[in-house]
Amino acid sequence: MIKVFIVDDHAVLVEGIYALLQQEPDIDVVGYASTGYNCLHYFSSEKADIVLLDINLPDINGLDLCQQLLTSQPELKILALTTYGQTTYVKKMMETGASGYLLKNSGKAEIVAAIREVANGMTYLSFEVAQLMKAATRQGQQFPILTRREKDILKSISEGNTNAQTAVQFYISIDTVDTHRKNLYAKLQVSNTAQLIRRAMELGLL
Repeated sequence: MIKVFIVDDHAVLVEGIYALLQQEPDIDVVGYASTGYNCLHYFSSEKADIVLLDINLPDINGLDLCQQLLTSQPELKILALTTYGQTTYVKKMMETGASGYLLKNSGKAEIVAAIREVANGMTYLSFEVAQLMKAATRQGQQFPILTRREKDILKSISEGNTNAQTAVQFYISIDTVDTHRKNLYAKLQVSNTAQLIRRAMELGLL
């Protein structure tokens, strides 16, 4: 029996998936959580084989939650189930350790097939996601890899903070913040703050 746990803050969707999976003799939905915190609380004492995980949660970013879950329970399989179809999100999620990536418009057959394949140790990308990844590879798209500090600086910039305010926030010098800002401009191939934020949003970095 494949034990599945659902993490999503949309009650209607959770109910729909629950009803869908309940019809499968080899799949058992053992619970669900609407927040990352509740999910972590569940797994502090309980177990499951697969987590159907939405990336957009009200408290913890799904990518961070995926990493936390796999750190505490390496044997757990994470299957992203989200509306985010951008290749950047797919790449990040898989790099974090997820075993598969599904879009919420996936049909019943595909969701069930994904659960079974991931349970058997395979990786699953929904058809639509796989096509997007192939297209990106053909076009030679390169996605910028940011350091943790660069991500911090980017978030601070997006919140409207000046270099001085960002320096105080992270206990670093203004010159260091300026260096990080210039590196972000170079990596995202932009020349000003407005372009930086727009490009970062397009790439799913914000």
